Amino acid sequence: LQQIEMGATKKTKARKNELWAELQDAVAKYEKCLFVNTDNVTSKQICIMRRMLREIDAKMIMGKNTHMKAAIADLQLEPDPKQDDYEERKANWKPRPHLTLISNQLVGNTGLIFTNGDLSQIKEILDTEVRAAPAKVGAIAPKEVVVPPGPTGMDPKQTGFFQALNIATKIVKAQIEITNPVTDIQEGDKISQSQAALLDRLKICPFEYKMAIKKFLEGGKIVDAKVLEISSEDILATFNGCAANHT
Repeated sequence: LQQIEMGATKKTKARKNELWAELQDAVAKYEKCLFVNTDNVTSKQICIMRRMLREIDAKMIMGKNTHMKAAIADLQLEPDPKQDDYEERKANWKPRPHLTLISNQLVGNTGLIFTNGDLSQIKEILDTEVRAAPAKVGAIAPKEVVVPPGPTGMDPKQTGFFQALNIATKIVKAQIEITNPVTDIQEGDKISQSQAALLDRLKICPFEYKMAIKKFLEGGKIVDAKVLEISSEDILATFNGCAANHT
């Protein structure tokens, strides 16, 4: 057992050293960095996206915030002549004020994606890996959930369930139908047992989980991710509108 624990400890330490080197190499090599929310994203999704990102020379790095911040802080330290690797550090060291901006974004479940390419390509890759997710009791709803009217697939014996929730129903062809749209969950709600139970019985997975871009670093500045939602068509439409108003 002790040998197994020692082996696991060595493996963990090796992985930490590998992550440390990967991060330091990435911040030196790449000029752009996207900060992504990794909440509820599965390891399978991450694995697929990593592979796709490598194909466009982009790199995804994730780890404990404290460890990544320490690796960044180490790069920011000006070389000390007392260090054994002083000459090597001195040859490679230069001021990198943008590293502080990266470090400040490492809050919560945040991953980093580095690139020198087109940020819209990164977004396209992240948007391909989306998974449907059920409503979980106690979770905060990311959006409003409306149950549409229509057949439920449930038999008339279960009418009491809907009555308890004050949902109007009728019996059509030996099954329960909901007569009007029902707003089951409001955006920002803490999902209750009854809300989750309704969606579960109707086999509705109302939410989706994907790796969402929160902000990105470009040109030494932090930019809100909403900028990436603006398409060339939007810009052209705005330009044409301004031109028409001007004339």
